[in-house]
Amino acid sequence: MLKYCSIGSGSSGNCHYVGYKDTSILVDAGLSGKRITTGLNDIEVDIDKVKGIFITHEHSDHIKGAGIMSRKFDLPIFANIKTWCAMKDKIGDIKDHNMKVFENDKTYSLGDVVVRPFSISHDASDAVGYNFYADNEKMSIATDIGMITENLKKHLYKSKLVILESNYDPNMLMMGSYPYALKKRVMSEEGHLSNEDAANFCIELIKEGTERILLAHLSKENNFPELAYETSKGILSQSDIIVGQDVKLDVLSREQISDVYSIK
Repeated sequence: MLKYCSIGSGSSGNCHYVGYKDTSILVDAGLSGKRITTGLNDIEVDIDKVKGIFITHEHSDHIKGAGIMSRKFDLPIFANIKTWCAMKDKIGDIKDHNMKVFENDKTYSLGDVVVRPFSISHDASDAVGYNFYADNEKMSIATDIGMITENLKKHLYKSKLVILESNYDPNMLMMGSYPYALKKRVMSEEGHLSNEDAANFCIELIKEGTERILLAHLSKENNFPELAYETSKGILSQSDIIVGQDVKLDVLSREQISDVYSIK
């Protein structure tokens, strides 16, 4: 079974685990090396079976532990060329054989898992989300999304499990302490996805075959788990989609490791 676990998801740090048979993969390493290794131990994943770290983009909450993990465990780091250029001075020395470059919207095999990075709209050099395929099943990770594009839809449709950003509540953001320029950045087409926008997109995903959605990358300042969950649940109910019956919905924690979810 294709498996997923969040070691941490939020504006302060992100790291996702994807596994199938003898292949384990990390998506982003924006937490401390100790927290990542402890999280893997907690779900009984052998670090020696981790085949690499796939980076979504170069912001610190996605890469700050990547160099440490690569050096300590001799792990390859996978990213597109623009992301490598933007992050190489931030993560320290990486051995040449561990610097792996991919092209967006192309498919790659790593061990028992097929990986496809796809372009998303975010204010980074060349941000991506990921599809993972194994045993005729598909799951997808898409956070740090400024807007729902046709390319995003194409890649997320037909995913049984989707990890989707639900970053902020617009009212909390506008009433909060962020400078106006930062508020504009968050709300822009290269910023983040609001609870409402995520919920409305969930309707499309469910119609296209998604069975479980995990709301991710919540802002510490401008959101909280209960609000993200209830916003999605309410909007889905308006389209006669019942959470718990028509779709399974959860919110990933910034601080706590998630359950291990299996696609079968």
